[in-house]
Formats: sequence, structure tokens, C-alpha cells
Amino acid sequence: MTVRDILHLAATRLANAGCDTPRLDAELLLMHAWHASRTELFTRAYEPLASDIQDTFEQLISRRARREPLAYITGEREFWSRPFRVTPDVLIPRPETEHMIEAVLSRFPDRHGHYRFCDIGTGSGCIAITLAAEYPHASVVATDISASALNVARDNAERLGTAARMSFRCADMLMALHRGEDGPFDAILSNPPYVTAAEMDGLEPELDAEPRHALTDEHDGLTFLTTIVNEAPAWLTETGYIMVETGPCGLPSLPPVLTLDEEVRDLAGHLRGAVYQRN
Repeated sequence: MTVRDILHLAATRLANAGCDTPRLDAELLLMHAWHASRTELFTRAYEPLASDIQDTFEQLISRRARREPLAYITGEREFWSRPFRVTPDVLIPRPETEHMIEAVLSRFPDRHGHYRFCDIGTGSGCIAITLAAEYPHASVVATDISASALNVARDNAERLGTAARMSFRCADMLMALHRGEDGPFDAILSNPPYVTAAEMDGLEPELDAEPRHALTDEHDGLTFLTTIVNEAPAWLTETGYIMVETGPCGLPSLPPVLTLDEEVRDLAGHLRGAVYQRN
């Protein structure tokens, strides 16, 4: 069969499996199996595909048809125009999380500043490493309760050239920070588990493959957000910021030491996060 025929059959199979973007998924998986560019998919559309590549492609399509996330199949996801390695030990970086980077850039416009940033629950390291890359003189602490997740983050930091200015701490939330060694921070960021227990059953099948502890607090979604807004101010500079991602669970009550600087909403008006500043 030709490349065009194979893509058509694969896209149909993924559509029948309920995948949202079957044609795109099929193209990306063929590019991955064939080590080909998107341009080659079109310029060589009527060529036959080698049998060994067909076999590899079939294995990848079968995994995607079982609703395994595309990023886990290819082992990579782009975030802020950089490639991040991902495994089932970490959440897959999502475009909506980029609002955290936008919030930092708007409040710290001097890219050559010697800032200190902290990312709580770093996962793949996409937030922490992006900050280290965008601010070449900044130091960044990245924490996670999962040692396996931190291994992925360290690997990404090495691959993207930011490891020399980063520290990785393995413990729960802010308990990972060391007095006298870490902080005070200009900004503390977090994309914590904020999906409620009740919402978990209604999520798309792909999320079953992602680490559950990184998605939900098994309660009302506010557990970790509440910890952050109450404990993180002690680690900030006098005018430092806390930036968090959230969802339908909303935002926790604020302690007196913080002021709500901005509610972050997406184009549809849905609450996506918040920026707080220390009084």
C-alpha cells in the first residue's frame, strides 16, 4: 500500500476508536515511525511504504487506538517551543499551562535579571526548565514527591542546557525546600493536582494513563492549592509572587499576607489560574 492509503486506513481506525484528531495522530505517528518530516508525507504520498516501517507504524497505531496518549507513544511533547521528554511517570505538558510562563514574563521583563524561581510539583520540568531557559541568569528549584518524575525533569534539564542553574528536591510540596539554601524566591509556581474526585470518572480515557496522584487530590481539588497559598508566602521575597494553575474547583481562600493580582482565564472565560502577590 502507498503512504496515502496507509494513512487513510490508520486515521479511520483511530476515528472509530474515538480519538479526537485521528488524521493528525496518524500523520505524527507515521512521521515518528518513518523518521520523516510532514513534507515527506505529502511528497511521497503515492510511494509504497517499506514493510518494516509498516510493522512499526501498525504497533504505534494499535497503542493509540487503545487510547494511549500520543506523547507517551512518541516519548515527547512540545512546551513553549521546546521538546520535553515525557514518560508515564509525569503529566503530559499542556498548552494551557503556558499561561504560567506568560505571567512570569509580564512581571519580570528583564530577561537578564538574577531571579530565584521555584516550581512545586515539577513533573517533566516544563515550567521550571522553561523559566531557566528564558532567564539565563536565574536559579530555579524544582520539587516533586516522585523520584521518577524528578529523573525525567533532570534529563530534560540536561538536554535543554539548564541543569547547571537548577536544583531538584524530592519531597512533598514545600517540605522539599531547605532553609538557608533555598529562596527567598521572586516567584513560586505550581500546576498542582486540582481535579476533584468526582470529576475523575468523566475525563477522557487518555488521562487513565497519566499519574493519578498528579491529577487529583481525591477530594475537592483545593487541597494542594490551599497548602500553597498558606505556606508558600514564607518562602517569598517581600513583593514576591505565587502563580498557580486551577480548574473547575476554583481557588482557595486567601491568607491576609497575599493579594490576588490576577485571575487567569482562557478565551472561553473559564478560570485557568491565578497570580498572587505578597503584601
